[in-house]
Amino acid sequence: MQADAPRACRFGRRWYLNNESWHPSVPPFGEMKCILCWCVSGETHCQRQECPPSACASPATRDNPCCAKCRGECHAHTWHH
Repeated sequence: MQADAPRACRFGRRWYLNNESWHPSVPPFGEMKCILCWCVSGETHCQRQECPPSACASPATRDNPCCAKCRGECHAHTWHH
């Protein structure tokens, strides 16, 4: 194994390449579109998307299901790794 080769990350049953990002799929909830995970040198990091209150008036919220209703509908406690 080469020390300088970037390591992949395993999340569930899938492998992701270094610097790859994805929305995790967590049974029975399915794809967690409000959570973004990414692979950094073999370590998986995940973060819930935060939306500032000012995003409620922004047209960009139409493209973002996490901010569309301006409520915390994507609760961190519903996701377990």
